[in-house]
Amino acid sequence: MKDCNCRTCNHKLCAKKVPIFSFLSDDELIKIIDMTGHKNYKKGDMLCSQGEKSDTLFIINEGQVKISKLTKEGKEQIVHILTSGDFFGELSLFSSDELCNFDAYAISDVKICTLTKKNMDEIIMSNPQISLKLLQVIARRLSETENLAQNLATNDAEIRIAFMLLEFGEKYGVASNQGLQINLPINREEMANYVGVTRETISRKLSIFEELGIISLKGNKVLIIKQIDMLRSYVG
Repeated sequence: MKDCNCRTCNHKLCAKKVPIFSFLSDDELIKIIDMTGHKNYKKGDMLCSQGEKSDTLFIINEGQVKISKLTKEGKEQIVHILTSGDFFGELSLFSSDELCNFDAYAISDVKICTLTKKNMDEIIMSNPQISLKLLQVIARRLSETENLAQNLATNDAEIRIAFMLLEFGEKYGVASNQGLQINLPINREEMANYVGVTRETISRKLSIFEELGIISLKGNKVLIIKQIDMLRSYVG
């Protein structure tokens, strides 16, 4: 990890990528950017760890981050996969004594902007609408976590994996003449940790989906959803 700034990292108006700030004027955004810290992380670096004190909002300018927790068995359970424009650590904005309740790792090289609770208090006082936007994001994350819990509660691995692929398609899919092309944000092991199955199960079920013509695999990094309605039928 290394420090950087808006000039060297080309973060000009980076806050505009964040939905809770996107409605602000350029002048207002510049004031926010002047308050932000900027750091670069390499793939695999830890950004924050469970149990440590935190008073910082992390904004992803470039790259992807996984948010995970350890199960009672000591196994990683991925909770969220975040990308450019997303943020995490929002609960620290409501309490100065908040402890981080997750681990955050860079799953690619990442450029991060940071805002302290003190700075966010000042921003929210000047722009109360941000509080509503922030609550909307928190509500959406709670819904996603509930969906994940419901998904993990089923014993059917195919349903879990179909659910994950549909989520990736919505977040990262790009239409192509072959179908919905996804540059996968995580590797097979992490996919297994996301849906609570073994790596071998992930590989086996993806192969079955491919044999059925539902998806097409292009190496380990690219997946194409060819029959999205068939995939949806697993979770319907």
